[in-house]
Amino acid sequence: MLPPVILASQSPRRRELLEKAGIPFSVIVRDTEELKEASMPPQELCLHNAAAKAEAVFREHPDSTVIGADTLVFLEGLPLGKPGNEEEARTTLRKLSGHTHHVCTAVAIRSPLGMKDLAVLTEVTFRKLTERDIRRYMELVNVMDKAGSYAFQEYGEMIISSVRGDTDNVIGLPVRDVVTCLNGLGYRF
Repeated sequence: MLPPVILASQSPRRRELLEKAGIPFSVIVRDTEELKEASMPPQELCLHNAAAKAEAVFREHPDSTVIGADTLVFLEGLPLGKPGNEEEARTTLRKLSGHTHHVCTAVAIRSPLGMKDLAVLTEVTFRKLTERDIRRYMELVNVMDKAGSYAFQEYGEMIISSVRGDTDNVIGLPVRDVVTCLNGLGYRF
């Protein structure tokens, strides 16, 4: 019998993506210190954080397969995390306005069957936003718990002009790649 799968994330978006993929899992989260080191390459920074989340849970549940993930938005190489307040969110949306940025989601899988690490980059281009556009978007979407102060899946068409790459990655989990990794460990989803 294969080990049970644990998602080491509180993100409702990650839960939804795994559920849509038909992966049975439970959720267990442990506090970890996330790096926000701007000098590190995006994939390396996200992988460090994803691994820390997975390993914190795996230490307590070594007979399980644990999935840790970390998503960051990078504009000109600088990480844009979750906003601390509404003004920070507005400032971030102004910075993204009319520009192309990258969304990196890293996934660390820790299991008695093996370890897998991956990092996926997706390119996102924002429309040129007015202050009214930003205000309206923030009225419709809770931006406070979202890297980069936006959600692709919530009124994304209001602010995004194009995406190059995996849209699930922008939402928070490159689920096709996760399924491929789990299949490589013997799971069949």
